[in-house]
Amino acid sequence: MHAATAVYSDVMPLDVAAIQESLRADGLDAWLLYDFHGSNPIAARLAGLTNGTHMTTRRWYYLIPSSGSPRALVHAIERHNLDALPGSKQTYARREQLDKGLDDLLSGVRRLAMEYSPNGAIPYLSRVDAGTAELIRARGVEIVSSGDLVQRFEAAWTPAQLATHVRASAALYRIKDRAFDRARRALKDGERLTEFDLQQQMVQWFEEEGLVSDSAPDVALGANAGNPHYLPTPRHSAVIAPDQVLLLDLWGKMKDPGAVFADITWVGFTGSRVPDETARAFDAIVRSRDAAVALVEEAAMTGRELHGWEVDRAARGVLEQSGYREHILHRTGHSLGESVHGNGVHLDDYETHDDRRILPGTGFTVEPGLYFDTFGVRTEINVFRRDRDAVVSGPRQMAVVTLAS
Repeated sequence: MHAATAVYSDVMPLDVAAIQESLRADGLDAWLLYDFHGSNPIAARLAGLTNGTHMTTRRWYYLIPSSGSPRALVHAIERHNLDALPGSKQTYARREQLDKGLDDLLSGVRRLAMEYSPNGAIPYLSRVDAGTAELIRARGVEIVSSGDLVQRFEAAWTPAQLATHVRASAALYRIKDRAFDRARRALKDGERLTEFDLQQQMVQWFEEEGLVSDSAPDVALGANAGNPHYLPTPRHSAVIAPDQVLLLDLWGKMKDPGAVFADITWVGFTGSRVPDETARAFDAIVRSRDAAVALVEEAAMTGRELHGWEVDRAARGVLEQSGYREHILHRTGHSLGESVHGNGVHLDDYETHDDRRILPGTGFTVEPGLYFDTFGVRTEINVFRRDRDAVVSGPRQMAVVTLAS
């Protein structure tokens, strides 16, 4: 559970025929990709404009109709930005030309998808500004969310990306083991080891494993583990002392082009016996996590449509029935992609109501957590949804790891 910045790389060309098939199945006339100055990284990535070789300081539009040839509207000084995409192109310079270009672009279109989320419900998807939406609607066009289109054509992993995830996952588990061993040795030897010291050692291990990330991992002791977005710093870092919860949250991806993230959280205790309060809380999040995974597995096996909010609701139900309603601070899980918080469905009916479907080819975390004044616990695994099943890409933690004999 952490903050993240997007990291994008080159993508495969758009599969226009597949997109058009999806548009027809969803009863849509078109998908309109739009960006201004990086305001819509989803559209920019789909259009292949995130490799640093294009200057994108003006508005561009790329419309994929449900049938027929795509068409683009670009500024005259950046007329070549969409040349790699199929279809026709119209340029504009003056604002009057932009208005006329939009009339032509949207001719015959009545219902289209954009990176829009009703009421801003899903901020990761809500990329189209209100003024641009007004321009489109003023031409008699209804805008609907492109959420499931984004999942199919931007958030779904290729087999090669899945392979990078599996490698990254294995590396994270090795680093997690080394970190717990390092803390165990420091406790045994009476060595002064801080959260920041251990975090920086983990950063070195990331480099050894060939992993990159947008942030150093989270190492949180005691009350700091009760803060889901805690990160130690040189000035603010607790000494790893006996009889405290020690939470490790680490995320990274391989350096391969197009690699996708893995993201795990494990909990240790710097003593020989885990307190009953901690053990009960951890047992609850384990049952919550496994309820979420079981629901995804069942839906995949039967082919039943499943939405992100349903999985979150099932997982939180376990926590609430266990008496922990007031100790939940975040959703159950988030999409994984080339950025650690990807553009696919999140397991969320808490912070937002994510009604996107969990589609084959997508990966996501399952990470229920409980947070208290003196400690916090979270268990985090990664799940990949295939056509008829779902797989967890690493071991599941079943009990708190004790770090002292």
